[in-house]
This record gives sequence, structure tokens and C-alpha cells, in this order.
Amino acid sequence: MAEQKYSPEFRDACVQEVIRSSRTIAQVARENGVVQQTLRNWVNAYKKQPPTTEPELSVSERARLKQLEAEVRELRAENEFLGKATACAT
Repeated sequence: MAEQKYSPEFRDACVQEVIRSSRTIAQVARENGVVQQTLRNWVNAYKKQPPTTEPELSVSERARLKQLEAEVRELRAENEFLGKATACAT
């Protein structure tokens, strides 16, 4: 099997999705078409890097981020449910 190349932006986005959300590596890997071990390697490599100085989020930014994350989780669950309902209807 040929090795698949992923862009650094794609890798970072997947890693950040695991790090900053309450979602598992398995969930993120499945949704993005990545092998779980590959994503686990990316996450471990990210955790070994020295921390970068990223500006802290303000209280309002954190609240908005939590709100958006909850909305995304809700919409994903709804989408999954609707997909299953459509599959059952056919």
C-alpha cells in the first residue's frame, strides 16, 4: 500500500481537533479518513514539542468557543441520526 501524504495544515487541524475537544483519536481519525495510529503519532509528536506562546483566550472567547463546540457536537449527532434514518427509510 502506498504511503499517503497529508499537508501540514491538515495534520495540525486533526491534532487540534483531538487536543481542544473532548473527542477521541478514533472519532477524529474516522471522520477525517486517517488511520488511528497515524493520528496518535501526530498527537504524540505535538505533545513533545516545546509549548509555543499562544495568546490566552479571553473569558468571552472561551465561552463562545464552548458554545460553538457544543453546537458542533449537537449538529454532528443530528446529522448521524438523520443519515441512519434515511438509510432505514430506503
